[in-house]
Amino acid sequence: MAHVVSAIAAFFSIAFVPIIEARAAEINILSPGATEGVLNELLPQFDQASGHRAAINYGPAGNVANRVRKGEAVDVLISSAPEAERLRKEGVTVEGSQAIVARVGIGIFVRKGDPKPDIGTADAFLRTLATAKVIAYADPKLGGSASILVAEILNSLDVTGSIGTRTRLVPPAKPLVDLVAGGGVDFGFQPIPQIFLDPRIEYVGPLPAPYQQYTNYVASLVGTSKQQEAYKALLTFLDTPAAAKVFRSQGFEPR
Repeated sequence: MAHVVSAIAAFFSIAFVPIIEARAAEINILSPGATEGVLNELLPQFDQASGHRAAINYGPAGNVANRVRKGEAVDVLISSAPEAERLRKEGVTVEGSQAIVARVGIGIFVRKGDPKPDIGTADAFLRTLATAKVIAYADPKLGGSASILVAEILNSLDVTGSIGTRTRLVPPAKPLVDLVAGGGVDFGFQPIPQIFLDPRIEYVGPLPAPYQQYTNYVASLVGTSKQQEAYKALLTFLDTPAAAKVFRSQGFEPR
């Protein structure tokens, strides 16, 4: 993380010329769906504090990266760290503009009112996984960073092949929540912040430490953007204690 922070500092020192009065600008952002709740709360505060206006769209992490590759008019992309690195190497985003804004772990959730499985320890999690009749998570082929990590975890544990036969893969976000909320699923896996977006489901807890995997969300300035000044203001705002408090309240760990 330190080298990312130092890189962004160097980028700012080169790319931004001091100004007497900031000009208001509109900054267009693409971001993974896991960030929807927190950014929908924070961006209006950013608008008010900075005088800029942020417009944002969401999608699976791999999907939003590909939209930028295809030339969608975007100023800022928030993506998983591996995607951010690929885009940097491809020259799609500005070298040195990358900055970690937060990280998020994977959580387990159930339909509201259903029994909550025991996942308090690594052994308890393994027992719960072994006895579950149906589990669900987003199809990793659709590019969600958390679902890719879940697939890797479960594949490493599925030595007998029994977990795969008890797994339901569906599109991310609402289809996954709809499936679990409809009943008949023991539990689902989801990025922790997304679990709090729907009142039909309840958060059980994070994956135990030996199995937990984190997604670092990295902001990058898209190479075609003319909004360097607004991007600098956005990163400054997201690094404030007030923003960190909002991140934590929704299951993120701020940088």
